[in-house]
Amino acid sequence: MALKDKCPPRQPGKKSINRSDDAFELWLKRGLHQLFDDVTKEPVPEELLRLIEEDRKRTK
Repeated sequence: MALKDKCPPRQPGKKSINRSDDAFELWLKRGLHQLFDDVTKEPVPEELLRLIEEDRKRTK
């Protein structure tokens, strides 16, 4: 999947000041994807799922 398909779109009407801003934004997105894509693919720990479910039941 291409990087542009993974990244959220810019805010409507938001223009960058210059091309270096666009280059920095692209560099940052690529770096963050390199660092954290593997983490986001890991399963959520059972203990955390249990805590979320307990909280949902209490707030209803």
